[in-house]
Amino acid sequence: MTNDTHHAAETGDHEVVRLSGVGVRFGTNRVLEDVSLGLAAGSITALLGTNGAGKSTLIGAMSGANPHYTGQIALAGVVRHLSSPAVARRHGIETVHQRIADGIVPGLSVADNVLLTDLASGGHRLVRRSSSLREARRALARLGLEWSDEVLTADAARLGTSDAQLLILARALRSTPKVLILDEPTSALTAAEADRLFEVIRDLRAAGLSIVFVSHRFGEIERLADRIVVLRDGAVALDVPRPFDWHAALEAMLGVPTELQQHVTEPLAAGPVVLELRDAAVVPSAAPLSLRVHAGQVTGILGLLGAGKTELAETIAGQRHPAGTKMTLDGEIFAPGTPAAAIAQGVVLVPEDRQRDGIQPGWSISQTVGLPVLAEITDRLGIVRTRRENALGEDVIDRFGVVATSAQTPVDDLSGGNQQKVIVGRWLRTGPRLALLDEPFRGVDIGARRTIGDAARDQARAGRAVVVLSSDVDEILEVADRIIVLVQGSIALDIPAGTRPRDEIVAALLDDPHHQKESA
Repeated sequence: MTNDTHHAAETGDHEVVRLSGVGVRFGTNRVLEDVSLGLAAGSITALLGTNGAGKSTLIGAMSGANPHYTGQIALAGVVRHLSSPAVARRHGIETVHQRIADGIVPGLSVADNVLLTDLASGGHRLVRRSSSLREARRALARLGLEWSDEVLTADAARLGTSDAQLLILARALRSTPKVLILDEPTSALTAAEADRLFEVIRDLRAAGLSIVFVSHRFGEIERLADRIVVLRDGAVALDVPRPFDWHAALEAMLGVPTELQQHVTEPLAAGPVVLELRDAAVVPSAAPLSLRVHAGQVTGILGLLGAGKTELAETIAGQRHPAGTKMTLDGEIFAPGTPAAAIAQGVVLVPEDRQRDGIQPGWSISQTVGLPVLAEITDRLGIVRTRRENALGEDVIDRFGVVATSAQTPVDDLSGGNQQKVIVGRWLRTGPRLALLDEPFRGVDIGARRTIGDAARDQARAGRAVVVLSSDVDEILEVADRIIVLVQGSIALDIPAGTRPRDEIVAALLDDPHHQKESA
């Protein structure tokens, strides 16, 4: 990675925000634990962490979106309770969230969306169009944008993703904040647009603004940040100024699960090609990728947040349809329009977010397991045969060691590891031709990890194809026969397991083709 000229800010000098023991709990789940740090004027703090590390929760507390935090947040030395985004904004904290669509109001013009905070405050109800256009142009000019009157008067819903993101940033800068939080601001930008944004960020830093920059792209952070803060499991795992040790940062992000060991059996040999995927652009601005998945082995796909691994899994499973993508399954054209169509052909996906995508609240283990095979357990009138359904639930309990009183136990009442066993079990028990397991070990203990890993390898030994997708190096080393490293939608490494040392795999994970392309 190359360094652009950076600003050597001393953290703690002219501190504008101080977090002391900040925590957030959702029900019984504590997702942020005793976070203490200060943000200095005229500096850029990069916030890093994997999915579930607590980044969004911390941003929510600072932006007023999570008002029920514990601990204290002080601004300019005065403790404030940030009870809403409006209160946070009033005290000088502006946030540009990753979910761009949430910041755009369809039906309003682009200019009105730029001036949205003025309109919402009620102080500018009667504004001439010429005045609003002039104010909007002034705000956009700060980002070097010169949009025509035709664009400014059009419905903001017609803007592309990158233009919508720039609009939201222009709106945030209108209030001249003291702290600007940017959550994955370049995720939808081209290289040229990102470069322009970086220049703006540097100018804002030079003007004394404190910036929190959340990104999964190490190259961007190397170019911009004065300091990195790594969150893991809701707590600060690393807080250091530059020069940055990126291997140490990655270890802090992922942790080193010392109990996990690379599987000692010989890697399974590749069988026939089950799935061939060609020309799939899973990440915006990345070149389309192609790959083959073989029967009889576990293919491990390793990638950090933003690498495109979930998008890749969802493309294969019929949830996404990138233009130009072509697939075959066992040599036949495979183009599932829906997940149900993929399942009908033997391709199943265990989703990354089991709470959102895998569990129906209030459903029992038996109902959860029986959902994919309703045709097998219903009579001619469509009535579920409870005995058959319960037998399926008991089978998963026995095979996967689910700790539950019975198959009628609500899945909600199970621990996270046991929930994951149920979700993985309900799909693997069907004997799919291709099983996609997205972050199957997240949030589970070592026992559950080994149970799920063994089940994946059993599927491969039975001649089926299994793809395990994870952001954890050691999880992939433990379970995979073939290792693919995905970086920003491109394959950076594709090797048989056991042929390269761990350090080389980590180095490939740290590769940044986007930044290399910019620097070329």
